[in-house]
Amino acid sequence: MARILIIDDHDSMREGLELLLRRRGHGTMSASSGAAGLELLEDGGADLVITDLKMARMDGIEVLRRIRESHPETDVLVITAYGTIEKAVEAMKLGAADFLTKPFSSEQFGVKVDRLMATREERNRLLRENRGLRVENTYLKETAPAGRAAPPRYGQMVGDSEAMSSVFRWIDRVAPSDSTVMVYGESGTGKELVARAIHAGSSRADGPFVRVNCGALSDSLLDSELFGHEKGAFTGAERRRRGRFELADGGTLFLDEIATVAPATQIRLLRVLQERELERVGGEETFPVDVRIIAATNQGPEDLLSGNGFREDLFYRLHVVPITLPPLRERPDDIPVLARHFVEKLRERTCSPVKTVTDLAMKRLQGYNWPGNVRELENVMERALVLADSEELTASDLPPFGHDMRPPAAEVVPKLTEDGMDLNEIVEGVEERLLREALRRSEGVKAEAARLLNLKPSALYYKLEKYGIEA
Repeated sequence: MARILIIDDHDSMREGLELLLRRRGHGTMSASSGAAGLELLEDGGADLVITDLKMARMDGIEVLRRIRESHPETDVLVITAYGTIEKAVEAMKLGAADFLTKPFSSEQFGVKVDRLMATREERNRLLRENRGLRVENTYLKETAPAGRAAPPRYGQMVGDSEAMSSVFRWIDRVAPSDSTVMVYGESGTGKELVARAIHAGSSRADGPFVRVNCGALSDSLLDSELFGHEKGAFTGAERRRRGRFELADGGTLFLDEIATVAPATQIRLLRVLQERELERVGGEETFPVDVRIIAATNQGPEDLLSGNGFREDLFYRLHVVPITLPPLRERPDDIPVLARHFVEKLRERTCSPVKTVTDLAMKRLQGYNWPGNVRELENVMERALVLADSEELTASDLPPFGHDMRPPAAEVVPKLTEDGMDLNEIVEGVEERLLREALRRSEGVKAEAARLLNLKPSALYYKLEKYGIEA
């Protein structure tokens, strides 16, 4: 089903075309003038515009020109009478997808629309494939080692779980459009990577990608960062400064931590989203901006609308296409894929000899719930690569993380007094604690515990029996 806009100043023609299109399963909008039609297009968008050439005030040629300027991705079918065929040729030169000469039958009209929709769908499919291949080739050049296949991923995101496959499918669907996207996810899940993948797969890929961390800036500074300012707008404004909206013109603006934006800035932001134009702080000149917005927050939609100061009208302007990133604890099957990915990614930076991760080390990584998500896993892997000194990264190479990062209870080391002390008792106490710690880290695998303590297995068994430790 396509979304089709009909512009014709003859009521009977307009209503008849709407009826034919709805019978074929398409959604329709209609307008009786060029100006009204362009307003509808601006508000709701359309896959196809069908416009009469001869109309009062604004003719079909002018309508076509404006559509090509503001919505170049929208196809236009022009309808013309036999006597204005020259105008139809002119329209084709200006970028019309096709034209239809009056009078025409319902069958002729249906075939023409079906053909245009089929051509559009094929074009979009090829664009998606091309952009996906471009992202894939860039990624492979940057990260895939020679002779080894790269893990399942989209852009710089890695994962082959169903949850991440769903995210990749959403990116693939939304990237070719110009729709506003809201990315939800906990800190460390990779919200900026989603934004960059959408940008790379869009028609704006050659334009700028500009990121603003809204939570890192004060209210007044954020206004200046987003919208720019004129000289003298406030104390310290010694020259005119372009804002991030202007810098992102023709590209994508990523607004991270959008939930932290103050109410006054939200109003200015809402106006830019609605009008596609802005004024610099302290300025009077209004000028248009062509920017795609991708916003992100670590709050859920319900939290944003729970009366914490975030405007409902701004929420619905941003929440056009929502994408939710799952936390790492909900996709543990991706941990081995990510761990191996970080080995390849960070090995050169850390000058590490590591090439593989042992099963025991991987089991330990999968046994943790990763509250810091992928970012925390990457930090742990980087520290492990720095510590490792062989081609295999073992469980003992992994630095403390999770519960292991909690500081141990203070151990009382008795002071030597005039009465002396029982050294054997103290040494045995330390030995027993180390045996229990080695078994905990090796998850009861005695051979691994012996390796951690640099003991022969037979010596380990003797000591376990000595202290009555069961593993």
